Amino acid sequence: MSRGAEIAAGLAAVDERVQRACAAAGRSRAEVTVVVVTKTFPVADIRLLAELGVQDIGENRDQEAAPKAADCADLGLTWHFVGQLQTNKARSVARYASAVHSVDRPRLVDALAAAAAANDRLVGCLVQVSLDDDRQRRLGRGGVSADQVMDLADRIAARSRLQLLGVMAVAPLDADPAVAFDRLAGVAAAVRIRHPGATWISAGMSEDLEAAIAAGATHLRVGSAILGRRATAG
Repeated sequence: MSRGAEIAAGLAAVDERVQRACAAAGRSRAEVTVVVVTKTFPVADIRLLAELGVQDIGENRDQEAAPKAADCADLGLTWHFVGQLQTNKARSVARYASAVHSVDRPRLVDALAAAAAANDRLVGCLVQVSLDDDRQRRLGRGGVSADQVMDLADRIAARSRLQLLGVMAVAPLDADPAVAFDRLAGVAAAVRIRHPGATWISAGMSEDLEAAIAAGATHLRVGSAILGRRATAG
């Protein structure tokens, strides 16, 4: 089987899962965007994805994402930065990313606002919400606690070159993702009361996308279920 056929089969299988989950949740398939996470996969795979109609690409390391975005500039893709972001990488990420899913501290908001202005761009931002317990939070997966979300959302919304899109979370390790994503949905609803345009809920990956859709996710971050076993980073 060619690489293009492998990727097409992965896309079809994920789309079938998404359609079934949307039907079970009483939602329209059009409400859910699949962001294909291509970390460690080559530019050739991204070009194949584009040929198959994929527009939304996710990356989690600027060192890898920046050259890929430059190589694929002719494709008109929408780039999503989905990993933890160091403040000193904000200027680079603001050059290509339309959405940063992992905004989790005030200094990063400030850095992204300055970088967006310097690059004359509007950068969408999602507040990353930690659904982990205190022990897991110490492992450094990123995100702010629920009681800090509104302050960070307000800070993003106040910046002219940033657009508050919504919230993002990763399901906790060794926990029921359905319970976690229901908590995220509650946080998202509270944010929307103050910021009605913040409609995105970025949640769900290859293993738990059904639970995320049931809880109202609008954006899924899917890699291995589409592209196969992740390549070893070198």
